[in-house]
Amino acid sequence: MSLTDKAIERIRELIRTGALPPGSKLPPEQDLADQLGLSRNLAREAVKALAVARVLEVRRGDGTYVTSLQPSLLLEGLGSAVELLQGDSAALLDLMEVRRLLEPLATALAATRISDEQLAEVKQHLDAMREAREDVEQLNAHDASFHRAVVAATGNETLLTLLEGISGRTLRARIWRGLVDGQAADRTLAEHEAIFAALSDRDAALSQAAALLHVSHTEQWLREHLRNAEAVRDALPSTGKHG
Repeated sequence: MSLTDKAIERIRELIRTGALPPGSKLPPEQDLADQLGLSRNLAREAVKALAVARVLEVRRGDGTYVTSLQPSLLLEGLGSAVELLQGDSAALLDLMEVRRLLEPLATALAATRISDEQLAEVKQHLDAMREAREDVEQLNAHDASFHRAVVAATGNETLLTLLEGISGRTLRARIWRGLVDGQAADRTLAEHEAIFAALSDRDAALSQAAALLHVSHTEQWLREHLRNAEAVRDALPSTGKHG
């Protein structure tokens, strides 16, 4: 572990133990360095790193504060990290697998907690999907909003943030699917209608099954499409390898 990593860990320990609770202001840089038993430069580097991680917030002319430490804040970098995986087929499939593992269970949980108002919001997104069935990008935007509203109904902010980060990447896959598969819009609408119907009945098992079927269909299609694309690439003559 580097000295900077040790400095970061010491500040995190102060936060974990409650010595620096959410919203609190850190001591001046030199005082913090003395408290940590480290140089001022190391303390500064640790603060910078924790600010990037959204654990700390540096306010110019005011000082450095511990953030709210809410999951939505600490995990918001997940989406950006996931975006860096674009173009990596294996990584995309891994993300789809994670979505398949999490989203059906989240949908089941939503069925037990969803309010009438939240159910009405889900229906609004479903209606918008029907209206946008001829516009692939709009259809998929409303698709993403539909799923976000469902997961939000769980009341679990961490789960919502995790799935938002993953779906931001898989949204491209759904748009891709709509562009190359003429039947995708009809199937997508039918699968979302099944999810909504199960949620309306507050049936957790049926909601989970409907969500699993929907996500599994998307994952299966993507696996087949990537496999076919790879086969086409392998069949093409190689260029530049042998002069």
